[in-house]
Amino acid sequence: MTLQVEGLSVAFRTRAGIVRALDGVGFAVAAGETLALVGESGSGKSVTAYALLGLLGAAGQITAGSALLEGTDLVAATPRAMARIRGRRAAMIFQNPRAALNPIRQVGRQIADVLRRHAGLGRRAARDGAVEMLRGVGIPDPARRAGAYPFQLSGGMCQRVMIAVAVAAKPALLIADEPTTGLDVTTQALVMDLIAGLASSNGMATLLITHDLALAAERAQRIAVMHAGHVVEVAETRALIDRPRHPYTQRLLAATPRAVGSLDALHSISGNLPDLRRDDLPPCRYAGRCARAVASCASVLPWADLGGGHRVLCWNPL
Repeated sequence: MTLQVEGLSVAFRTRAGIVRALDGVGFAVAAGETLALVGESGSGKSVTAYALLGLLGAAGQITAGSALLEGTDLVAATPRAMARIRGRRAAMIFQNPRAALNPIRQVGRQIADVLRRHAGLGRRAARDGAVEMLRGVGIPDPARRAGAYPFQLSGGMCQRVMIAVAVAAKPALLIADEPTTGLDVTTQALVMDLIAGLASSNGMATLLITHDLALAAERAQRIAVMHAGHVVEVAETRALIDRPRHPYTQRLLAATPRAVGSLDALHSISGNLPDLRRDDLPPCRYAGRCARAVASCASVLPWADLGGGHRVLCWNPL
């Protein structure tokens, strides 16, 4: 496996108390594979990505677990080591590319910076390489666009530039955090096709973070479902879509928007996420919202292996 995450736990120190954002998260992604990490807002998807890349900030701390990237433990890596890993071995496409890009630096130079730092290219070669990267992600007139600033480009073009920055050094792991946010449907499809093509040609493992199960079903080979800082179900995409076994996954699928005759036909997930500042969080953080909860849900949760790589964190799977 390119990436093997086990027992990853993260806490944030806030004025309101300690927020236990992740608790024992685990999953794996192989070279050339796309794993989708799905769940509602607040489930811990983006926190997982930031933890892997050492971007939690001063308030966040990894309290347990490991994350092996081609044998290197990202959790144990020093800040200096992580600075070498980011961009070269692992890279991220952020939700808001216009905000993620440097607003006062030409986009071509931002790509060239990556090529110089992580690919060892000289100034001229990096500049030429940046133009080729822009051409590769479908930017028209790339030589001219290389001199543009982010505010001069559309949202779709900024996302393409962000992708070029992320894959410039051909990292082993690409994390795409809600990469289609704010884009029109046509541009969304083009961006996802671009990510898939680059991942395939470079043999990258891709971690696709999304709240959109329909997108995950279309683009990922496997899906890991998150709820309130737990991974609750992992399966091959078709198996999970056809027969979700965790009660939360079933409700998440039922709540996926689709063409309906009236608003009354739309489904929602009842209840709210638990307060992650509580000291008495139950082993199953979905128990308070679950119609299938039983007495044993108050004890240590087991992973049930259903075969074919389908695993569910539940005492009473469907």
